Amino acid sequence: MKKIRILNVIFDTSIKSYEIPAFRSAIIEKAGRDNILFHNHLSGRKFLYKYPLIQYKQINKRPAVYCIDYGVDEIHKFFENKDWNIMISDRWLDMKIYSLKMNQFTMQVWDKMFGYSIRNWIALNQENYKKFTRINDLKERIGFLERTLRANILSIAKEIEWNVDTQIEVKIKDMQETRPAVLKGEKLLGFNLDFSSNVFLPDYMGLGKSVSKGYGTVRPVRKKVDVK
Repeated sequence: MKKIRILNVIFDTSIKSYEIPAFRSAIIEKAGRDNILFHNHLSGRKFLYKYPLIQYKQINKRPAVYCIDYGVDEIHKFFENKDWNIMISDRWLDMKIYSLKMNQFTMQVWDKMFGYSIRNWIALNQENYKKFTRINDLKERIGFLERTLRANILSIAKEIEWNVDTQIEVKIKDMQETRPAVLKGEKLLGFNLDFSSNVFLPDYMGLGKSVSKGYGTVRPVRKKVDVK
């Protein structure tokens, strides 16, 4: 069991989904590149291969910065600027706050399952993509993706120092269309699917590759209630 803080800051302006990387870059420049949690880059071309505690998203067409645990403590390095406005795609964004929500969540393995949807989940690097395409059986493919989702959750646990001592369960419920994605010159796939897990995942948390750029955002799927 591990308690974590989540701060979700949504700004009162609009961006397109393809502008999330530019939004991310502008926030990083404003906060200062010496603040590593904003970008997970070390000196030169080296990367800090850890789960990002500051993530950049588009929520209801608005730009958002999603901070997890230690990332909550770091975000002040952006807000301490007198001027929050940034430029992306040759236009200025007036960065007034639309919504600011701070919550605390308990990360643990429960004795029940929670339903989620995940969009543009970059599950596979090029090596794993080749393994995936060699699998012809649908059941085996789903099992491959379920193991990948479980590994993604464990990477979060490692970063937030949550010692998982119970088996994490993941079940894919519905596979939808995939979308091509190019990240760092690699041609990859973005998966859209519904799944369940015995781990409660906070709303808008990211799973998989490039979550700092808005990929792999998780939303809860609430059970439908029959109205008689």
